[in-house]
Amino acid sequence: MPEVTIRTAVEGDADAIAAIYAHHVRHGTATFDTIARTPAETAAKIVDCANRGWPFLVVARADVVIGYAYATQFRDRPAYVATCENSIYLHPDHLGQGVGKALLAALLVAAEQAGFRQMIAVAGGGEPASVALHASLGFTHAGTMRSVGRKFGRWLDTIYLQIALGDGDATPPA
Repeated sequence: MPEVTIRTAVEGDADAIAAIYAHHVRHGTATFDTIARTPAETAAKIVDCANRGWPFLVVARADVVIGYAYATQFRDRPAYVATCENSIYLHPDHLGQGVGKALLAALLVAAEQAGFRQMIAVAGGGEPASVALHASLGFTHAGTMRSVGRKFGRWLDTIYLQIALGDGDATPPA
């Protein structure tokens, strides 16, 4: 894998992140969104994650953002405070090069440092590459929801994957 840098996202990354996400909205089923976030909405997401102490990372090659990943609380209710859901997207020119695996591995560490004990991945459309990426880092299948989304004129499943972070459920969260 050619040299990449993984770092915390900043508001100035919003244009690149929004462009990457827009590609996946328009061309893929990893997200069920049909309208991409604007750069301003993306910048607000970066700030919100930072304010909550949740990780939002970018991966760059030669100072150009080529992907991003973040973790947010899985659900808003207090009982879910130690469980996060991840999102990870790469620029289409950088798929299959190990970049996603390096980025997701860094996100696992950052999410644990943020206090999360479980991470959930929701593979929209049952995307085989997403399922394989997560499985390669130890995520296990946690369930499939059949035909819960509709995009590009077809019904789509979501596959849930899960991994314990740190002590997982062996001890109460801090």
